[in-house]
Amino acid sequence: MLHAASFKSKVKSQKNINQEIKDQKIKPITMKQIIIILSMFLAGHLAAQTRYEAGMQKGLEQFGAAKTAEDMAAASAFFERIADAEKDKWLPYYYAAYANHLTGWMNPKADKDKVAEKSKDLLSKAEALERNADTYCMRQMIAIQQMTVDPMARWQTYGTEATNALAEAKKVDANNPRIYLLDGQTLMNTPEAFGGGKAVAKKLFEKSIQLFETYKPQSAMHPSWGKDQATKLLAACQ
Repeated sequence: MLHAASFKSKVKSQKNINQEIKDQKIKPITMKQIIIILSMFLAGHLAAQTRYEAGMQKGLEQFGAAKTAEDMAAASAFFERIADAEKDKWLPYYYAAYANHLTGWMNPKADKDKVAEKSKDLLSKAEALERNADTYCMRQMIAIQQMTVDPMARWQTYGTEATNALAEAKKVDANNPRIYLLDGQTLMNTPEAFGGGKAVAKKLFEKSIQLFETYKPQSAMHPSWGKDQATKLLAACQ
């Protein structure tokens, strides 16, 4: 009897609990609460985006102000730190590769192969996130740098790599003006007997400048360089 009474008591208690649950009214989430939740999420996202953009702006200023190979190497390292922190942005890796690449030209004593290998490593990380006309252009620039170490011996290897990179860039975006700037720059320094010379390069610089007139980068952080170089090189072809 004791066990039966205990059992009935438990059943009654469970019924009371179930009834209490039914009686409780679950309040629906109001529009105000939804707006607050979304605002908090967006605020956090925008804060992170603002930090990234501020870092990129600082890096671009450092890049533009670089006077020596050491300055440019510091800019490259700065962009690399941003890239490693963000992990999902191709632009900082691109600029890290570009700045590193330039150190090979700014320092006459630089080991261009060593510089190029570092640039390729950084560019590969950018390409893992996004391949576009500018990453292919950077690939061409790196190949040309390595070719200049020994042009006669390396032309078939690195020259072909550079040509293929620009061909890929054109497939992605034939209106990118840097494609024709780089192509013209290469042909300007190629003997006429091999299809180069100023006359050939001049047409490419003219096309580059024409495209720059209507070219609009995706943002203030995206590559926009090249028009000044194209203009100077065109003048040198006159």
